[in-house]
This record gives sequence, C-alpha cells and structure tokens, in this order.
Amino acid sequence: MNHSGRVFSRLEILQELWGLVGGFHTDTRVVNVHISRLRIKVESDPNLPEFIITARGNGYFFPRIVESEQD
Repeated sequence: MNHSGRVFSRLEILQELWGLVGGFHTDTRVVNVHISRLRIKVESDPNLPEFIITARGNGYFFPRIVESEQD
C-alpha cells in the first residue's frame, strides 16, 4: 500500500514476498493463484476488483487512494 499506483511484476512480487531469485525457468503464474485467493478475501466482488488491480501483461497494483477533504 505504500507504493499505491505502482505496478509490480509477478517476478518482483516473487522476489519481494518469497525471496525467490528469478531465473530463466521461474514460473511466475503462482502469483496469479495467490492474487486470486487474496481477492476472494478482500474484494466484495472478486470478478470486479477494486483493491488489487491487474495491469494486463505487466503485473498487479493497488490503485491510488485519494483522501477527500472534509469541512
């Protein structure tokens, strides 16, 4: 959440969360499964995600949170 708006590739997610070192044969699709499971837990409709967004062909990101000013 500290980097909302920034797209993280599947390989970056594997490296940051699991400490895996990417190589030629690294299967990054495991990230898709974990993202899917997270969406089931945090999204009101996992098929129309609001919190964990897919950047097709690039990875995933959290949308920027804009705080509204209240009077």
